[in-house]
Amino acid sequence: MHRRCVIVGGAGIGDYGAVRRYLRAGDFNVFCDCGLAHREGLGIAPHLIVGDFDSHEDPKLDVETIVLPCEKDDTDTVFAVKEALRRGFDDFLLVGAAGGRLDHTLANVSILLMLHRQGKSALLVDDWSEMEVVGAEPVHVDGSFPFFSLLNVSGTARGVTVEDARYPLRDAEIRCTYQYGVSNEALPGRRARVRVGEGELLLIRVRQEDAHTAPPAGAAE
Repeated sequence: MHRRCVIVGGAGIGDYGAVRRYLRAGDFNVFCDCGLAHREGLGIAPHLIVGDFDSHEDPKLDVETIVLPCEKDDTDTVFAVKEALRRGFDDFLLVGAAGGRLDHTLANVSILLMLHRQGKSALLVDDWSEMEVVGAEPVHVDGSFPFFSLLNVSGTARGVTVEDARYPLRDAEIRCTYQYGVSNEALPGRRARVRVGEGELLLIRVRQEDAHTAPPAGAAE
């Protein structure tokens, strides 16, 4: 049976109920350092713990634990993803990976790019949105999401097509220096369709209309 790897980082989660809806029975759960603080809120137990334990003490659970040095090139989260790849996982969900320190958040968004370029499936979920990288394979946004945005995080994206949306695009170009793909909407009763001919874009499906209602996040890890 296909099994998904859930990576739990240390960024704040204010709406555990929203995040829990993405979890599945049978997930392989990897907790990264201070992500261990989310065990009770998420209602899941770790199958693997990874970290240098500079922000959370090692709980000494009867669970496989990889203790990392504090000085290293990879963050705990990046190491956890690489370890899951080494173990053969092709499908990933990242939670507790966005919010707080912008440097950690951007580093974790780059994980989506890394996984996409290896042909893996990956979704990053926070209190008010879900994020994935879209390329040549079309993806859809249904009306359950009030807004969606397309952001360039890897250079220049060409041949961008957006259909059945309030602001359609055909064979467009989006560069990092001009992010005009923010806050689009699927047409009523339709599913917006997004495809990128060359390059990649970060697709953010927004669940909450007013992100300011969400509680502040802690430090990502």
